[in-house]
Amino acid sequence: MKCADGFRSRDVTAPLVEEIGRSLERPVRIMEVCGTHTMAIFRHGIRSLLPEFITLLSGPGCPVCVTPTNHIDLFLAAADQESVTIATFGDLIRVPGSRGSLAAARARGARVEIVYSPMDALTLAQGEPQRTVLFPAIGFETTAPTIAATILAAEQMGIDNFVIIDAGKTMPRALDELLADPDLRVDGLLCPGHVSAIIGSEAYRPLADTHRLACAVAGFEPADILAGLLSLIRQVNEGSPGVANCYTRAVTAEGNLRARQLINQVFEPVDSQWRGLGIIPASGLRLREQYHRFDGARRLDLAVQPAQEPKGCRCGEILKGRMLPPDCPLYGTVCTPLQPIGPCMVSNEGTCAAYFRYGGGSREMKTGGLD
Repeated sequence: MKCADGFRSRDVTAPLVEEIGRSLERPVRIMEVCGTHTMAIFRHGIRSLLPEFITLLSGPGCPVCVTPTNHIDLFLAAADQESVTIATFGDLIRVPGSRGSLAAARARGARVEIVYSPMDALTLAQGEPQRTVLFPAIGFETTAPTIAATILAAEQMGIDNFVIIDAGKTMPRALDELLADPDLRVDGLLCPGHVSAIIGSEAYRPLADTHRLACAVAGFEPADILAGLLSLIRQVNEGSPGVANCYTRAVTAEGNLRARQLINQVFEPVDSQWRGLGIIPASGLRLREQYHRFDGARRLDLAVQPAQEPKGCRCGEILKGRMLPPDCPLYGTVCTPLQPIGPCMVSNEGTCAAYFRYGGGSREMKTGGLD
């Protein structure tokens, strides 16, 4: 199924909006499964441009948000060890666990450094051979190749004080689990551009076939997103759901084969716990046996412990598309970007953060027809 690449014609935004209005034959519910899409939709005011009968829901596309509390607790346990330096992406540092966050641990004296890539963490390990540098390896297929490449570089260079906690996840399995929920009513998926650049647009073919669901891969400019939405509406109208690639300048059918090879070389599939979705078979990434010496949980003798989600926080329901942020009893009152209770209010890709930042923090913000 073909789709025009919207970015090449930025001036077509208004015509795309008009065409969406003309093409809409019935109410349509679409889920975007990428945190960057969520932020772009809010930042560009796309919801306000669309007909009221289009409902946009956010799915489990924020890697920080789907990381469960017990994994945050594992990072905190590592930070408490005197000889350990945590080197992490910035959007993870304020995510609360059962007993605070990495930011709070740093305030208590733990060594927590913000890095922009796992290679930065490896460089930090080179410069501090007396300390163990641990990188919390969260993320989807987008970040997994760079983490795998860093592991291989550490092995080649003989650096033995660099470790990770493998908390990576893969998107298609989670989407399959999500779509099997009879309470989730969606007509189409706006598929993630960054992840799709790695796994390819054809990775969503089983979802389209099994769940009879329209799928469209889209970029992040307004025209990209609108082109993806128009493709989904046309698929719904025609009753022939498939997979449309509306991001051809970055995504191919087969994806980035070299990146996928790197992932498969270093990691293997494992059952993984997702916040809100529970344990999903073969949806995580675990270091293969030959790379176990880079396993921070083993090296530091850490174990995942049961943990309760924050009381009253509805991040799990929001990640499943069952609830919008203003419906959470904590949203905008107890839970704000300055004092977040759940990860959806912390991450730059979190749905609650997007609602608060671009919706003025109001609990009365238009919900887009969610019932």
